[in-house]
Amino acid sequence: MVHELLQKGGDAREVAKASMPGEIRETDYVVGKPLSGGWLDLQAVLRGLLYQGGLAINPLPRLKGLEEKAMELLHADVDASLFELFQALTDNSLGYCATHALLCASVCELTGAKLGLSALQRQPLVAAALTMNIGMARAQDSMARQNAPISAWQRTLVAEHPALGERMLRDLGVDDPLQLDLMRWHHDPDNAAALPDNQTARHLLNLADVFVARTAARRTRAAQSPVSAVRNMVFGAGSGDLGLGSAMAQAVGFYPPGTYVKLANGEIAVAVQRGERANTPWVISIVGSDAVPLAKYQCISTTEPRTAISAPVNFEKIKVTVSADKVHKARSRIPLA
Repeated sequence: MVHELLQKGGDAREVAKASMPGEIRETDYVVGKPLSGGWLDLQAVLRGLLYQGGLAINPLPRLKGLEEKAMELLHADVDASLFELFQALTDNSLGYCATHALLCASVCELTGAKLGLSALQRQPLVAAALTMNIGMARAQDSMARQNAPISAWQRTLVAEHPALGERMLRDLGVDDPLQLDLMRWHHDPDNAAALPDNQTARHLLNLADVFVARTAARRTRAAQSPVSAVRNMVFGAGSGDLGLGSAMAQAVGFYPPGTYVKLANGEIAVAVQRGERANTPWVISIVGSDAVPLAKYQCISTTEPRTAISAPVNFEKIKVTVSADKVHKARSRIPLA
């Protein structure tokens, strides 16, 4: 009972009331096998860890294993990873906090590489992205689902969660000064108390956090299209963030895989692979110009005038289910650059 509640991220009060098990499972005190599966499997594990916080079993080894598996999946197929994560971002039943964290970590890794940061420099950034909202994970999911604007209490928690998260990580045994600095100041990257040599990473994490939050819908507001979010970061950034916003646009594209667009021919399509330019992804039409769903999945270049992108489409307007398996098969037929 206790084991199942912890795995599902049960509330501490529920755990306290539960009866103790008759035997202790080996997995309760030994680091488990390496993580397997895909992004949704990682999402479920990370959600449990973020919910449990200090109650989590073997949290640091599990977080490290999750981080390594996430980077393995990302670099095995960047476009497939972005597709799955942006699609998951639209599904509140999965829990927003963990999807947000995985997508932020991926965006930071890809953008950091574009900026020329070494793998050693990017590692604390990825680790911080995965855990930056540990101080408000449950509340973050609640806020994503609630119909009312956030309350005064929730607003206070949002303001205080970086400091709370830093304390929680220290209590868990995290001692990397760069990761702790990123956690503490990801909402205030120019704070005078922050580490001077970690400023670029702080700004990058802050931008990724804002970008993903803007592209996720709330009951109280519609999602912002990725192209609008990226353009706001590029054109609305201060001089210090301008290069970071441009690098992020190059890394994920104006229309990232997993997001929706309208083509010049009137069809609605889903982006499935980044193109040579940020505004020319490969797409698959899913709804015809006559508003009839399309069964045949065929990858289309948006570099041609007839199939150029005319506008982004928010996911709330999409009424058809996209088959990830059919997308994968269609992508295999895209000509190599």
